[in-house]
Amino acid sequence: MQSRIGDKGATGVAREGLFSPELAAAVTGARRRAVRDGDGQVDTAHLLHTLMEADPAVCRAVNGRGKDRSVRLLGYLVQRTIGYGLRWRGTVEDSGSLPVLLGCRAPRWSPAAATAMEGAYARACARGGVRAEGVDLLAALAQDHRCRAAEVMRRAGVDTAALAADLDLMGHEVP
Repeated sequence: MQSRIGDKGATGVAREGLFSPELAAAVTGARRRAVRDGDGQVDTAHLLHTLMEADPAVCRAVNGRGKDRSVRLLGYLVQRTIGYGLRWRGTVEDSGSLPVLLGCRAPRWSPAAATAMEGAYARACARGGVRAEGVDLLAALAQDHRCRAAEVMRRAGVDTAALAADLDLMGHEVP
């Protein structure tokens, strides 16, 4: 019998029924990636990396307007995995969108990652969706200009402000 008491955080198992299959796969993959990388928390770069691998709609959105940026972005994310992000190891990601507290509402998740997941679900609700999808999370990541995922996107040549605006204009539709 399953417990009715779940993690109340946006990223907890109890909330994952509100994610599309692709987004749920990305969340699970981000958890594994953080453990494998020896990181204490799942951060937004972990989420972006697994999201790019799990959801073709996200790659299409990143490419947008005929530009093939997803391959370059995945290259940067792989570099981060093998050493690019070592300066982040052992640090808590705080993009300023949520104060860093020891009692974070989503344990084992950076405050920015928890905020992005909540933003993805809020975006899904705003468009009348029942489940958050990968493009909802991509929009939340692109809107938080100070998170690690946005930093990696910019280094790969993705204009995060333009991406966020494009996703907002399209709503749920993806190129």
